[in-house]
Amino acid sequence: MNAPSILIVDDEPNNFAVIAAQLSDCDYQIHYASSGQQALSSLDIYNPDLILLDVMMPGINGIEVCQQIKAMPKWQAIPIVMVTALSSKSDLAKCLDAGADDFISKPVNPEELRARIKSMLRIKKQFDKIQSLTQIQENTIDTLKISLGALRGNLASNLSHELNTPLYGIIAPIELIKDFLKDMKIAPALEMLDIVDQSACRIEMLTKRLLVYFELEAFVNKQHPVKPMRTKFSSTAIETTLRSQAQSSNRSNDLVFSLEDAEIALSEQYLSTLLYELVDNALKFSSSGTSITVSSQIEGDMLKLSVLDLGRGMTEEQIAKIDAFIQFERETYEQQGTGLGLTISRKIAELTGGQFWITSVYQHETTVHLTLPIVRS
Repeated sequence: MNAPSILIVDDEPNNFAVIAAQLSDCDYQIHYASSGQQALSSLDIYNPDLILLDVMMPGINGIEVCQQIKAMPKWQAIPIVMVTALSSKSDLAKCLDAGADDFISKPVNPEELRARIKSMLRIKKQFDKIQSLTQIQENTIDTLKISLGALRGNLASNLSHELNTPLYGIIAPIELIKDFLKDMKIAPALEMLDIVDQSACRIEMLTKRLLVYFELEAFVNKQHPVKPMRTKFSSTAIETTLRSQAQSSNRSNDLVFSLEDAEIALSEQYLSTLLYELVDNALKFSSSGTSITVSSQIEGDMLKLSVLDLGRGMTEEQIAKIDAFIQFERETYEQQGTGLGLTISRKIAELTGGQFWITSVYQHETTVHLTLPIVRS
């Protein structure tokens, strides 16, 4: 079995020499890149199982290199440990936001370095096993009905990525928390617990979305009947709820509302899910400081609801391919998600007898439109 391959990226050769010396008694293949650009161009050459990445480098810095690597499907599962002299919580958060799986402070402690490398390689080994099982699953799925064709490859790749990324955010910090608590270092242990909490919430949200998606699939296939419902579409309540949702991204002030009250034939749960998914999609694919307009108006026996964002936009081809576990331009834009949001929204609208459609100007704006039936008194 080949020794694990470790790529060390640092613009200072002396730093590489120190780390290489600390790992000299370990059974690792050690490789060196003196810049971010060299690291990116040498991935196929060294085929690393782990990357130790310096943050402060001229040209492309470590955070930018991390973002680019994590945006590449071939390499996004490779654990990246940021080696940094930065210590503030905000700086470390930037590393994690860029996709880093762990970080270690300078000057590097040899025992801590070995422990973190061992932990990350163990996680990578587990990920490789999952990928092997996923490949077996893909081969099995190929024998299913043609109606599952679009779901097949995307379920295996995007869903496993969305599960494994927050799992990294739980497993790795737990190892650190154990070390911190042994030394009674409470403050850094609490910071790691914050990361664990965020990752756990992400898994919880994904689980809830999957349950809603499969429930809607059952309704579509008439495995369960849809009960008649009626819910107040209240502009005041909706505005309060959605501003609270946007506040987690510090974008509450970006929301603009033009809502007309109505009573609609939809359960309160599905209305809440629908609004959350539409606004979450707009927040995810537009920049902070740009407006997101949520509007509704009564048109005959239907309530027309629309959400407009001034973000990346979509091509006609992309709009036509929207489905669960489908994401576009992930190699260009690093983002979380499974593509479930718009699919769930479309299914909710269609189950009520309403319509769902998207208009967009690529790289400028996107508007998601749907209609919901009104319940007359």
